[in-house]
Amino acid sequence: MNDADVSKQIQQMVRFIRQEAEEKANEISISAEEEFNIERLQLLETAKRKLRQDYDRKLKQVDIRKRIDYSTQLNASRIKYLQAQDDVVTSMKDSAAKDLLRVSNDKNAYKKLLKALIVESLLRLKEPSVLLRCREMDKKVVESVIEDAKKQYADKSNLVSPKITIDEKVFLPPPPNPKLPDSHDPHCSGGVVLASQDGKIVCENTLDARLDVAFRQKLPQIRTRLVGAPETSRA
Repeated sequence: MNDADVSKQIQQMVRFIRQEAEEKANEISISAEEEFNIERLQLLETAKRKLRQDYDRKLKQVDIRKRIDYSTQLNASRIKYLQAQDDVVTSMKDSAAKDLLRVSNDKNAYKKLLKALIVESLLRLKEPSVLLRCREMDKKVVESVIEDAKKQYADKSNLVSPKITIDEKVFLPPPPNPKLPDSHDPHCSGGVVLASQDGKIVCENTLDARLDVAFRQKLPQIRTRLVGAPETSRA
């Protein structure tokens, strides 16, 4: 083999090696680009997922904050509404209490009322001997109706007339002083309190106690009227 053949073979080998190297380099380049694209997509998906998670978390925080704000405002509105209701009810009761003060101004009507209250208390107690308390200013009126009250009780109950003792040491409080409207001193608009001699059974039949009972019984109806009748009852 001469030099020319050797040189030709060497050139062929060089071209082959170069071609192999170029193909290998191309494969490496393609593989590297594919790996880069895959990693880039993975990083992009990770970033997107993190953004979605952050967005969902912040959206939930906003929703929770809105719910809390709504609940707070709703509770505040309910409290104001209930307070307004209570104010109206209290105003109605105060107005009724003022009307009670005028009951005793009609002497004849108040005398009949006192007798009826005593009879009613006796019927509740059904005791042979009772202690009666009244306002000091009502003492004479009470004394004037006691016998009639005992007789009426006996007729209604078919029992013996009880012994009624007026407590002359402890009287019910006087009516409220109109000059001191904000006073919190005990007061009584009228009526009587009867108790068994041992004090174990008490029947409070004052006008103020009757008003409290009436208001407690009528309070649901009063609140219904304030709120308005339900739609189903509006036919």
